[in-house]
This record gives sequence, structure tokens and C-alpha cells, in this order.
Amino acid sequence: MTKKTTQKLPQTEITGEFERTPVPISKLKSWKSFLGMYAGEHAAGTEFVIGPLFLTTGVSAFDLIVGLLFGNLMAVLSWRFLTASIGVQYRLTLYYQLEKICGKKLVVIYNLANGILFCFLAGAMITVSATAVGIPFDLAMPKLTDTVPNGPKWILIVLGLGLVISLIAAKGFATVSKVANWMSPVIIFGFLAAGVISLIQLNVGSFFDFWILWGEGSEPFPGQMKYTFWHVFFWSWFANAAMHIGMSDLSVFRYAINPNVGWTTAAGMYVGHYMAWIAAALLYAVYLQSPEAKILLQNGEAPPVAPGPLAYNALGVFGVLVVILAGWTTANPTIYRAGLAFQALLPKASTFWVTFLAGSVATLAGLFPAF
Repeated sequence: MTKKTTQKLPQTEITGEFERTPVPISKLKSWKSFLGMYAGEHAAGTEFVIGPLFLTTGVSAFDLIVGLLFGNLMAVLSWRFLTASIGVQYRLTLYYQLEKICGKKLVVIYNLANGILFCFLAGAMITVSATAVGIPFDLAMPKLTDTVPNGPKWILIVLGLGLVISLIAAKGFATVSKVANWMSPVIIFGFLAAGVISLIQLNVGSFFDFWILWGEGSEPFPGQMKYTFWHVFFWSWFANAAMHIGMSDLSVFRYAINPNVGWTTAAGMYVGHYMAWIAAALLYAVYLQSPEAKILLQNGEAPPVAPGPLAYNALGVFGVLVVILAGWTTANPTIYRAGLAFQALLPKASTFWVTFLAGSVATLAGLFPAF
């Protein structure tokens, strides 16, 4: 291809991400490219925080297990019959479709808000990974209420993680998918192992023992309300509403070879938002038996949830690795989505650098745990 020909190509063909044109048939991907990405993205660092939430709100065993079963089913159906179907039919990003419908001026606010939202979500994942990296360095774990970084070590760790994650996201969907397929088996095994080890530490030898142990749930922790089946059902259905009902994942499913690829989201829901949530709750249950946690409860305070230390206590160094990868595999596609949202505002800009800029914003957000 000559230099002259290259200059005449649309920007979307140069970047390879087809931000303003339909994805061509030659670039479509099978279910294998999506399975690992969804399993890795939703077996994430946040599961170490959301799982304990169900314990602190005193939800019963029945409401937890059945609520997650049907809530996650609704999420999978939303992805399959809304997002995947529309993504395959039009093969355009949500941002460009909205621009065609509403015009550039009206959609600017939505794209900007969406991009910033994804940046802060990715920043939270970088924070989660940093709590694990900090363990070997004897790093004081930040509190969720900390509005500023708690030291130079924390800043260096977050900046280092953010740089690597941003570069991978900027490489495009193919790289994000490939990295997720490598990492997701490790993450899934880690959550499963953490759950099994926690059951052993809690002297649970059967499902009946688990049912008796969890029972009707405890009294809600200070400042929490009692959760029921409906709380769990709607929580698990709408936890990722921006992706399925909000259709941000058109950015992903426009690459799907057919709508049935949407069923791969079940890997994320039933591995991440079912097994991993319960495993994380069990990890927290073990921690609640520690003298430190009992003192906090006696003082009317809820014991903190730090993903890195929780996983390290159960799995050692492997637990640290699991938390790092769990935050990583969620931050990657989230920054990719943020990059597409910002690129819709700057259609002539390089998608690589716009996505890297989104990753930089996410990294800065990761420095401040409270945000």
C-alpha cells in the first residue's frame, strides 16, 4: 500500500477499531473470543467487596442462592436478546448510533458522561489490584474514605499498574480479548479455591452444613438494611445494566459472528456474580472470626473489606496474583469502552491515544480510593 493510498483511508480503517463504520465480516469473532473476556471481567476485584455486602446485610441462604440464580439469568437474557442482537444487526458502537439518531451536539454530553463513568470504574479496579501489589511492600491499605493517596509507595504502584493496563486497552479489542482469555482461568480457579478453603476454615463439610451456617442470615451490620430475595435479584440483574440494557456493550458485540455469542455472558454472571460473590462472602465470614474484626463489631463498626489482604489470608501469594489479575481484566475492557466514548467526541483523533488518555484518567482516579 502506498503512502498516498494510506492517507485516503478513513481513520477507522487505519486504527482497526471501526468506530464510525460497521465491523467488516473479515473481523468478526466467534464465542471463544468473548468467553474469557466476560469470565475475566466479571470475576473481578469488586467481587471481593460485593460478596461481603450480602453478609453484612443479613440476607438469608435461600434469598442469596435463588436471588442470584434468577437475577443473573435476567442479566444474561438482556445481553443475549437486546445487546447482542442489536450489535450483530448494525455492528456499530452505541456512541456512533446515538450520534446518527440525535446528532453530534446532543450526544456529546452522553458520551462525555459515559466515558468519565467508565474511567472511574476502571480506576476502582486499578485500586483493587494495587491493594494486592502492596502486600509484599508492607503497604498500609487505604480506607474507602481516603480522599488522598496514603504515601509514595501507593502512588508508584497505582501508576505502574495503570500504565500497563492502559497500554493493553489502547491496543484494541483483539488484544483485550486475548489477554482476558489468558488470565480468566487463573482468576476463576482462585475464587473457587478461596471459597473451598473458607468452607474448610468454617468447618462446613456439606451443602446442608452451609445452609445451617448461613440460615436466615445475621442481623444487618451497623448502617445496613436487611436484604431480601428482591434486593439480591435486582442487584444481580442491574449490577451491569449500563452494559446490557444501557447497551454500552454494543462496542463489544458488534464483533460477534452471530447473536448467540451473547450467551457467553453467562460465564461472567454465574462464575463472577454467583460463585465469586459467594466465595468472597465466605472469605469475609472467616475474617469476621478474627480478634481484630470482633473488636470492631463490639465497637459498633463494620470490619473493613480489603481485597488484597482477604485473598492473601486464604491463598497466600496466589491470592495476591488473583486479585491483581481480577482488577486488571475488568479495567482493560472498561478503559476500552471509555476510549470509544471519548473517540466519538474526537473522531479524527487516534483511537490508541484517546484510549490511552482514558486509561490515564482512570489511573489518576485509582490514586484516590474515595472516588
